[in-house]
Amino acid sequence: MSSSNSLGWWGRRPLRSIASDLISIRSRPAVHLSPTTTAVAAKAMPARVAAEIAALPEPRGPMRRLCGDLARRIRLLAPLLQQLQGALPLADALGAARDLLRAVHDGSKIYQAMRGDGLLDRFASVNRQIQLALDALPYHTFDMPEEVQEQVALVHSQFKRAATRTDPPDAQLAKDISSALADKTFDPLAFTRISEKLQLQTMADIKKESVALHEMVISSGGEPDGCVEEMSSLLMKLKDCVITEKAPAPETLTARSASIKHRSPIIPDEFRCPISLELMQDPVIVSSGQTYERSCIQKWLDSGHKTCPKTQQPLSHTSLTPNFVLKSLIAQWCEANGIELPKNKANSRDKKSAKSSDYDHAGLVSLMTRLRGGNQDEQRAAAGEIRLLAKRNVNNRICIAEAGAIPLLVNLLSSSDPRTQEHAVTALLNLSIHENNKASIVGSHAIPKIVEVLKTGSMEARENAAATLFSLSVVDENKVTIGGAGAIPPLINLLCDGSPRGKKDAATAIFNLCIYQGNKTRAVKAGIVIHLMNFLVDPTGGMTDEALTLLAILAGNPEARAVIAQSDPIPPLVEVIKTGSPRNRENAAAILWSLCCADVEQTRAAKAAGAEDALKELLESGTDRAKRKSSSILELMRQAEEA
Repeated sequence: MSSSNSLGWWGRRPLRSIASDLISIRSRPAVHLSPTTTAVAAKAMPARVAAEIAALPEPRGPMRRLCGDLARRIRLLAPLLQQLQGALPLADALGAARDLLRAVHDGSKIYQAMRGDGLLDRFASVNRQIQLALDALPYHTFDMPEEVQEQVALVHSQFKRAATRTDPPDAQLAKDISSALADKTFDPLAFTRISEKLQLQTMADIKKESVALHEMVISSGGEPDGCVEEMSSLLMKLKDCVITEKAPAPETLTARSASIKHRSPIIPDEFRCPISLELMQDPVIVSSGQTYERSCIQKWLDSGHKTCPKTQQPLSHTSLTPNFVLKSLIAQWCEANGIELPKNKANSRDKKSAKSSDYDHAGLVSLMTRLRGGNQDEQRAAAGEIRLLAKRNVNNRICIAEAGAIPLLVNLLSSSDPRTQEHAVTALLNLSIHENNKASIVGSHAIPKIVEVLKTGSMEARENAAATLFSLSVVDENKVTIGGAGAIPPLINLLCDGSPRGKKDAATAIFNLCIYQGNKTRAVKAGIVIHLMNFLVDPTGGMTDEALTLLAILAGNPEARAVIAQSDPIPPLVEVIKTGSPRNRENAAAILWSLCCADVEQTRAAKAAGAEDALKELLESGTDRAKRKSSSILELMRQAEEA
C-alpha cells in the first residue's frame, strides 16, 4: 500500500477524475421529471452545484486566491456530496458559493480592486453558510471510511477558519492605483504591477474589462459606489499602457511564455509549514495538535526547544505523528495544479557523502569472510563489529550493505548462539535506518526470520526484532508482508510481558502495522483489545499513552469496536478526557466518538458518566482534532436525548 492510498477508496482517485465525474453530471441532457425523478434530482442537487463550480474557469484578478480556496474546499467535499440525500441547507450554501464565484469571474477586476470590501464580506458569509450547513450535517454517521470522514472534517474546519478570517488588503496595489489616479503622468512600472495583479495584460483583457464595467453600470442603474469615473480613467490608462508597450524581442516573448507556463499557483495557507512557510512534503503532528513539515520541526526539537513553535504550548512529548489526511490533500492539490513535489534528496545526499567508512575495503572484505565461513566465535565477533559500525553513521551503513553483509546477517538470525542472534538482528536494525537498505533486507527474506527471533529469542533480541519490524514497516508494502508473516501475535506477547523498552518497541511496531486495515483484524483476533483496556484501567504500568494511541487507530475497525464496547470502556475514557494529557484526551475522545457513532447506548452511557461537561471543556481547550471529536459527540448526545 503506497502513501497515495491513505484515503482508501476515495484517495486512490485523482482529483481531475473527481472533477470530471462531477462535470459529467452537469453535462447530461435535460429530461422531463416525474415526481419520483424530481426527488432523485433533489438528492443530487449538492453534487450538481459542485459540478458547476468545478466547471468554472480558473479564477483571475485580485480575488483569485479567495476564489481558488473556496472552489478547492468544495471539490474536496465530493466524497460527502455523493452520500447526501437531499441536504437542502448545504445545497443552498453551495449555490451561494457558485453565484459568488461566477460574479467574481464575470465582474470588473478594477472594481474588485478598488471596492473589494463588500466581496470580502460575501466570501466570509458564504464560508460561514457552508460551515453552518456542515455543522448541522451528521456526516460522521454516513457510510464512508474513517479516513474520508477525517478529510471532510478537515475541510469543515477550514471553512470555519475562513468564515472569520479577514485578509489584509494588498497595500502595494492600493498605493499603485491611488498613484495612477492622482498623477497625470504615470509610472510604467506601477502600471505593469497593476496590470499583472488584475491580469489585464492584453487588449482582449481590456475589452472584457470594459464590457464588465459597462454591464455593472447598467445593472446598478447609475454609478456603483460613485467610482465609475475613477475606474474608467484607470482602464483608459491601462489601455494606453498596453498599446504603447513596445513589442518585445522574440527571445523575450519566449521567456515570458515560459514564465507564464511555469507560474506557480498560490499555495493554500493550510498546506504551508508554519515554520518555513513552504509547501509541506511530509506533514507531521506534534503533541499540541499543530502540523509542521517533518524536517523543520525536527530541527526545532533538536535545538532543544520543548514548546510548539506556533502556539508556544509546552509539548508533552516529542513524538511526531504523520498527518496522512493532509498529505493526501496536498498530493491532490498538487496533481490538480500540475505541481510535482520535490523528491526527498536524503538518499542522494547519503550516497554523495559515502566517501569513506570506518573500515577500508580490505577490512570490510575480512569482516564478510568471517561472517560467511568463520567458526561460531568469529561469526559472533564479526556480527558484533558490524552492529557497532552500522550504528555510528550513514557512511558505514552504505558501505556495509554494498559489501554484501545483509544476506549474511539474515542467515545468522537462525544461529543457535543467542549472542550471535542478538548481534545479527541489531545490526539489521541499524542498517535499516538507511532507506535504500530496507529493500535489500526484505529482498533477502529476512522478515520470517525476524518474526522467529521475535517469538523465541532473548529479551534483547525480541526488543530489537520488534524495532526492526517497525523500521521496515515504514514502507507501506512491507506492512502487508510483515502482518502476513505472523508478526502480530508475538508483538502482542512482547507488549504484555516484555521489558519496559520492549513494550514500547512492540507498541510502536503494532501501531505502524495497523495503519494497514488487514493488520487491524489480525490484531483483534490475536486479543490485543483486552490487553490495551487493562493498560488503560491500570495506569501504573506506564502504558496508558500507547494503549490510547493503539485503541484510537483500532476503534475504526468494527470487530475491534465491538470488543472495546464489551470491556466497559466509558469510565476510563471519560477519566482520561477529564485529566489526561492533550494527546491522550484527543485519543480518548476519538475512541469515544467511534463507540458513540456505532451505538446510541454508548452515547447514553457516556452522558451518564459525566462526559458532557468534560467534552465541553475539551471543546474549548483541546487540540483541533479533539475539538472536532468533542463537537461530534456532543451532537450525538443531543440527538440521543431528543430521540
